[in-house]
Amino acid sequence: MFSLVMNWMRDNKILPQISDTERQALEAGDVWIDGQFFGGKIDFEAILNESYDELPANERAFLDGPCEELLKMADTYQIQRKRVVPQELMDFMGKNGFFAMQIAKEYGGMPFSTQGKSAVMAKITPHSGALSALVVIPNSLGAAELLGHYGTDEQKSYYLPKLASGEFIPCFGLTEPTAGSDAASIKAEGVVFKDSDGEIKFKLNFRKRYITLAPISNLISLAVRLHDPENLLGKGEDAGITVVLVEKGSPGTEGLHIGDHHDPIGEFFANGPIVGHDVIVPAKNVLGGDEYVGKGWKMLMESLAGGRMVSLPASGISAMRVGASAAGAYSMVRQQFGIPIGQMEGVEAKIGKMAALSYTFEAARVFGCSAVDHGVQPPVTSAIMKAYSTEVAREVGIDAMDVMAGSAVMQGPNNIVGRGYCAAPVAITVEGANIMTRTLMIFGQGATRCHPYAYKVVEAVEGNDVGAFRKNLLGWMLQFFMGIVMTLVRGVTRGWFTVKVPDVAPETKTFYRRFGWAATRFGLLTNLAMFFIGGKLKARGNLTGRYADVVAWLYIGISALRRFEAEGRRREDLPLVIYSATYSLAQIQRAFEGLYENFDGPVGAILRTVGRSWIGMNPLAKMPNDVMSHNAAQPLQRYDAQFLRLLDGMYLDEGGNSGIGRLFDAFKKSTEAEPVRGKIRAAQKARKLPRGKTEELAEAARDANVISSAEFDTLVAARDACLDAIEVDVFTPEEYVGKAPHGVTATGDGGQKRHAGKLKAVGE
Repeated sequence: MFSLVMNWMRDNKILPQISDTERQALEAGDVWIDGQFFGGKIDFEAILNESYDELPANERAFLDGPCEELLKMADTYQIQRKRVVPQELMDFMGKNGFFAMQIAKEYGGMPFSTQGKSAVMAKITPHSGALSALVVIPNSLGAAELLGHYGTDEQKSYYLPKLASGEFIPCFGLTEPTAGSDAASIKAEGVVFKDSDGEIKFKLNFRKRYITLAPISNLISLAVRLHDPENLLGKGEDAGITVVLVEKGSPGTEGLHIGDHHDPIGEFFANGPIVGHDVIVPAKNVLGGDEYVGKGWKMLMESLAGGRMVSLPASGISAMRVGASAAGAYSMVRQQFGIPIGQMEGVEAKIGKMAALSYTFEAARVFGCSAVDHGVQPPVTSAIMKAYSTEVAREVGIDAMDVMAGSAVMQGPNNIVGRGYCAAPVAITVEGANIMTRTLMIFGQGATRCHPYAYKVVEAVEGNDVGAFRKNLLGWMLQFFMGIVMTLVRGVTRGWFTVKVPDVAPETKTFYRRFGWAATRFGLLTNLAMFFIGGKLKARGNLTGRYADVVAWLYIGISALRRFEAEGRRREDLPLVIYSATYSLAQIQRAFEGLYENFDGPVGAILRTVGRSWIGMNPLAKMPNDVMSHNAAQPLQRYDAQFLRLLDGMYLDEGGNSGIGRLFDAFKKSTEAEPVRGKIRAAQKARKLPRGKTEELAEAARDANVISSAEFDTLVAARDACLDAIEVDVFTPEEYVGKAPHGVTATGDGGQKRHAGKLKAVGE
């Protein structure tokens, strides 16, 4: 009987059809906690025992030392204007290991943990896209990582020391005009031949684009499709996708054209095309040697399995954190109608949302990087982090722009969030466009790879293994019917008594119950999709995108709970956790509603009617209310130990004259002056002072002994700092049209002059 069923499923293509390239992607990496989501049953005890690591002391010292020094040295506005990174910065980076975090010590490297690399990228990225690219490419998917994993001893000895020192600047040549998200369809060609001396070589013809660091690179990891008409390599005529190392200026590379620039939106970083016509390289330049001819796609998928957890999430989350903290500070420094704008509910709601999302995504970053550091390579979770961190960063960037208004709109050296807002589409696009990642990869790969039975059944059908098919199909059926029962039970009880909640903070227990309930429903809906839509899922991008939303927000929301426990249940962070978990559950609820409304077939009719009504009446959660927004906003509206802790690892430019340095200085002074304002307001209520703004009554309050002379000075210093912080850049006509250097001298209103970012009265 099982043989007949197996043959029927194969002949009617009931199960997903898996190509060779898809199989290599599926088999790359590991199933992590995402397997529990697809299985419909979460073991929270196991999740809370997963690693959530702190940075090692040496990596913390690097962040606080060389990394901080680099950012102080860098005039990021001039780098943006001139589109060149000064050589002194390049030398500093080479000398201090910024290119070597992916390279073993024996080759001159300075190996960092995954979390450490991510933290360095996160600190640098918000302040300079150019410097960020110089750290990201050498320390993520590229020559150093691939050589470290797959390179021959000879290749490691030659290339890695030069990469570590910065003598070689690498780039990775993958994307082409006709091969973007579908990178496996590359047309770059390498033809295998023997030269006159009998040496096997490759003749390369290619046209690559969007290649980061290409204009300044001298070492290319080039993905090509090798053709071997004489089978000289013994791999057949079509040897497959192979990664070949091409050194600029080496013999045979006269046909290599590299150095032109694209012009990325928002913020400068070196990016451009690479074109090759009859470029000749020896066969020994195959990255990994003969063994890895034709295994280039497999190498890339294995590297991306954990690698996507690093650079783009670091970029997105650091943008969130800087945008949220700047908007929070600005909301208390900027006053209108006699009060800080942050006390207005509309502004406060945005600050609360930004604060909570920054908290939970930072939790997801640390949680995911910790898993990679402990040997897990989770491709589905990495894809979630890439897509959703960059997407939410764009959303937070819009909110920050709204709060900071004209201060964010006016460009110049002191603009804090404008460049990041404009550059957000870059992170959305690279390493797989978010639309494709969400609608094709996350659920498409996860449903097969992370499901407890699906891939095993597919393998049994393809291998004609009746015994394995029977065992796994029966296990799948049992899981399916238990999923139906538990979804109903947990829906009726809202997770009470039916979801095992570990010993956690009492205020968070309800969220564990609801995440467990949500995972059970997700597991059932995954099975329904596999059974009733099957091989057609690839064409149902809107549907699979909603599935991706569920699994993504399960991971993101649970990460906030994991962080809260790992950091010792800090009471002051509880409002952020409550908002984060509520928001995540509301996103899951929204995705479920979309799934129920758009499911096909007879099952779909039930889901669209009875099912949709039921989940509408019995939602997992609604969006955070006004009280939650208010409470979540407070940590970013007070300059205190919690504010600084939440910004740990970010560049604050304390004592500096940059826009962010002056803003945080004003925020600090304004917070210190708040008790003085409180005394004046109390005196106003007691009718010892007239109505009016507290700063305007400072002298009268001092003269009436309401405040002391020292308190008067504190209030005046805060007022002046706040006025300085809300100033925007102004350029003379000569500066604006490019006839004089920008940022040197600019005339502002009221006879004031700004020199190198410092506001002074004329004549000082």
